[in-house]
Amino acid sequence: MKKARKDRGYSHILKYTGLFGGVQGLNILVGLIRNKLIAEILGPSGTGLISLFNSTINLISNSTNLGIPVSAVKNISEAFDNGREEELHKIISTVRLWSLLTAGVGFLLCALLSPLLDKWTFSWGNHTLHFVLLSPIVGMMAVTGGEMAILKGMRRLRPLAIISVYYVVAALVTSVPLYFFFGEAAIVPSLFIMALVQMLLTMAYSRKVAPFRLPWRGSRLGEGSGMVRLGIAFVMAGILGSGADFLIRSFLSNRSSLETVGLYSAGYMMVMTYVSMVFSALETDFFPRLSASNNLTTTANTIINRQIEVSLLLIAPLLVFLTIFLPILLPLLYSGKYSPVIGMMQIMVIAMYFRAIKLPIAYLPLAKGDSYSYLFLEAVYDVVLVVAVVLAFGQWGLTGCGVAITTAGILDFFIILIYTRVKYGYRISANVVRYASIQLPFGILAFLVTFVDNPWGYWMMGTLLGVASLAVSIAILRQKTTLWESLKQKWARRRAHE
Repeated sequence: MKKARKDRGYSHILKYTGLFGGVQGLNILVGLIRNKLIAEILGPSGTGLISLFNSTINLISNSTNLGIPVSAVKNISEAFDNGREEELHKIISTVRLWSLLTAGVGFLLCALLSPLLDKWTFSWGNHTLHFVLLSPIVGMMAVTGGEMAILKGMRRLRPLAIISVYYVVAALVTSVPLYFFFGEAAIVPSLFIMALVQMLLTMAYSRKVAPFRLPWRGSRLGEGSGMVRLGIAFVMAGILGSGADFLIRSFLSNRSSLETVGLYSAGYMMVMTYVSMVFSALETDFFPRLSASNNLTTTANTIINRQIEVSLLLIAPLLVFLTIFLPILLPLLYSGKYSPVIGMMQIMVIAMYFRAIKLPIAYLPLAKGDSYSYLFLEAVYDVVLVVAVVLAFGQWGLTGCGVAITTAGILDFFIILIYTRVKYGYRISANVVRYASIQLPFGILAFLVTFVDNPWGYWMMGTLLGVASLAVSIAILRQKTTLWESLKQKWARRRAHE
């Protein structure tokens, strides 16, 4: 019976990681087409301009949303799991009211600060009007964040997946034609349309599971004070994270050029964002489950360690193949103009192994409502990252950025591991250490292969490393889960009916 429960636990993680990983994979595929077309149309300078606008919008959004997209998931999840229907409806209504309030504040703040944002972000031209026109996006992001929190807290995973697919397709069919006909002049309208589409899609699905019953009595704002207090540290962490990203991109823009920002953004996106398809289930499935068991140390440790095992085993082969095939993938997905960033990306891949282990652990302070510990850990990482990038870029250019990101990621991993062990009694499992000891050497060897000049040797050794990593992951996952046997049984039943 214990073995059966264990199998179901691993199978659940693998199932929903596969669901959201598959959806994320589809999103990435559509996004790759979109990014390829945009890169060809606008070039590095255009993608750099998009990056600067996005980082500024995210900074304002994270500064004004009061952490509701995160703190609300915890509150809704706890009420939902305990079956407290009346309390659940009150929390949802309060979340929506606070989301509208923060939407208005974010919109006004972005519009009022537009002259300063232009001064801080750009060293050329006048972009004040652009930031004024982008300010409604901050408001829409606040509404979208609140509705997303409702769906996550109520475990509506399939609608979240559907929204994600529809959004990325809509972004493709709306933005590419605009960029083709109007070039860089279409950046602001395109960003506005994409934010509007995402908000409307999210509201359409959240309305089905939680009909809109907006409370206009002032007492509802007071009922959300606890959630808001919890979210204040999330806001500060969001400001630090977005601020670090903003500082790095502004530094690159002023120290080098807008083209350098575009190269950095493309490399960062391919490694950090595209690889995150394996991590996409963390916020939607893992975090609500962890929040529901945050008072049980042993259970929480088990949930975290199992999530790490599955994430690491799934992502490790992908990282090896990514390292080896980057010289082909980057020109194919963007263009040959982006080749200078390949070195940065190949170094960054090493950081993803540590990220696969770190991320599930990093959700522990959030699940326990210890937002100040979360803020402290985020602050340490952001400061280290900015300082490392500034120093390393001056020495080695874009490749130095890769060294800085990897160094900061490894340091952050050890800091979080030690902090959560002392503060919450978290213990990393022997299986996690064992699997990391097996898979990490494959990644390091793949990086070393990138220095091989002989093409035949390069591709042969790289492919063998990728296949070996994949074989190890498949063998372990088959032992851990009953999912493979379930698929075979379903296939056998289908064949029998035929």
